[in-house]
Amino acid sequence: MSTQATSSSPSPAAAERPRRITALAGINALEGAALAVSGLYLLVMGVLGRPDSPQQAETVGITLIALGAIPLAAARGLLLLRGWSRGPALITQIMALPVAWTLLRSQGALIPAGIVLAAVAVTGLTLVLNPATTQILGLRRGAGADPEA
Repeated sequence: MSTQATSSSPSPAAAERPRRITALAGINALEGAALAVSGLYLLVMGVLGRPDSPQQAETVGITLIALGAIPLAAARGLLLLRGWSRGPALITQIMALPVAWTLLRSQGALIPAGIVLAAVAVTGLTLVLNPATTQILGLRRGAGADPEA
């Protein structure tokens, strides 16, 4: 007898998940992966490379890896239609806006990166703040919302 399950049919959550939630999960996964990869790069360069301050490079690398876990967890929660995932997804998009602004005010190749990050963050904010997203994730509107409604 085989203990492996076949995955020929999608899970019920995947079949019922709207595209807006899938897109929001993708945006969060992309941002989380970018943070984790950047952190890993800084960590490796701090250990193997010759940065001005190896301790600072390693600390920032570890911090970026830890920060990358937040949007990655939010992406997983969104794919599973968990209500708690909306908060980390929202925080991730809000935190991306000042980073995009800083990149836009810099020079060279960082300006297009800032444009892309700003577009991704605004798209993510639009998706996460959409009332349909709140409804899909099973969250109530306001503190006085009727739980029976």
